[in-house]
Amino acid sequence: MNPPRQRLPAAERRESILTAAAEVFGARGYAAATTDAIAQIAGISQAYVIRTFGSKEALFIATAERVVERVADAFRAVIAEGGPLEQIEPRLGEAYVRLAEDRGALVTLLHLFTLGHDTGIGPVARAGFLRIYTILRDEAGLSATRATAFLGNGMLVSTILGLHLPASTDDPAVSELLGSTFRENTALVTELFGSATAADNT
Repeated sequence: MNPPRQRLPAAERRESILTAAAEVFGARGYAAATTDAIAQIAGISQAYVIRTFGSKEALFIATAERVVERVADAFRAVIAEGGPLEQIEPRLGEAYVRLAEDRGALVTLLHLFTLGHDTGIGPVARAGFLRIYTILRDEAGLSATRATAFLGNGMLVSTILGLHLPASTDDPAVSELLGSTFRENTALVTELFGSATAADNT
């Protein structure tokens, strides 16, 4: 006789849904993602996903807010380590790239920021973007110019991941772009996303 299946606490199941949602929203975007696909990855029923979040829009907002919170926590951890700004800024960049280990997280941000026109999601997108900017300016101490450049590079990172470019390193232009964007983290990004994105494209 098989032992009874142990039920996860509600908080852990909610977290597993958000993790799965980041993967699905990151891969498919908001419009094409389905709560059924998210439920399958999370290993629970679609009914439980809807019961927990109410709608796909509410789940997307919760997923996006979770990613923004993770960015904020990662940046504040770097800032708390201290040191001159010349050392803090590259560590902030590395911390942002490391967030890509949560598959789909950074690309979910990209999808979030393209939905600024949406009446429900737009305010969340603007608040999240400005929250990250404010941390860079007021807590990390970057100038407006450097914070803007940092955000621009962050969007480039998300775009590269969203385009699955790490799976195309046999293209010299792609290799050059990856090296210029990720610098010392290029090998990490290629390892994390090269084989994974290649499998997604098959």
